[in-house]
Amino acid sequence: MQYTVRGIPKALDKIIRQRARAEGKSMNQVAVEALADGLGFGQERLVVRDLSDIVGTWKREAALIAQDKVDEALWK
Repeated sequence: MQYTVRGIPKALDKIIRQRARAEGKSMNQVAVEALADGLGFGQERLVVRDLSDIVGTWKREAALIAQDKVDEALWK
C-alpha cells in the first residue's frame, strides 16, 4: 500500500532523517516503523506494572535487620 503524507512539521522531518541516517534505514522505513509503533501494531504490548498494589507490604525480617547493624570490630 502506498500513502502520501503532507504537512510534516520540520522538527519531525529532522528527527526522521536523523534516525534513518543513524540506523542505516530509509526514511520510508523509519516512518512506517514510527507509525506502527505509535499505533501499537506489530509489537508485543509491554505490560507495565507500577507495583502500587504491593507498596508498603514488605516486612523487615530479623535477618535483614541484622544486616543493617555495624560490626564495630571491623571498623577499627
